[in-house]
Amino acid sequence: MNAHDLPALNASLNGLATILLTAGWIFIRSGRRLAHRNCMVAAFATSSLFLVGYLYHKFVVMKGIHTSFPGPKVWLIPYLILLFTHVVLAMAIVPMALISMHRGWKERYELHKKIARWTLPLWLYVSVTGVIIYVLLYQVWVSR
Repeated sequence: MNAHDLPALNASLNGLATILLTAGWIFIRSGRRLAHRNCMVAAFATSSLFLVGYLYHKFVVMKGIHTSFPGPKVWLIPYLILLFTHVVLAMAIVPMALISMHRGWKERYELHKKIARWTLPLWLYVSVTGVIIYVLLYQVWVSR
């Protein structure tokens, strides 16, 4: 494995975060608080690893160079909309996840539920769209 394999690893981490978030949601719906907590902590750790890998790839490997869209021009606007929503919501998820986790950790469950209702779907969107963006950039239309 080398630094150019990081996009695939990062997409895998996003996929794993999606699985952990979904499992955590299923666990809390069935009253399994400890399993829920463990999945959510693992999802946060996985997403944190993704962020470190992404930033390393973007600023050390690519030296900040913009990744150009390799697909047909007809797909550029939909791709940019997907990318924009992904990036904006990814920035919002960090404080939301931290607040959600803090409230859960402190057993302030009513306050935890209030923000978690928003955090979970947005975090899932960011994780899933991260995988889609990887597929579009590195698999469907391979950069020349």
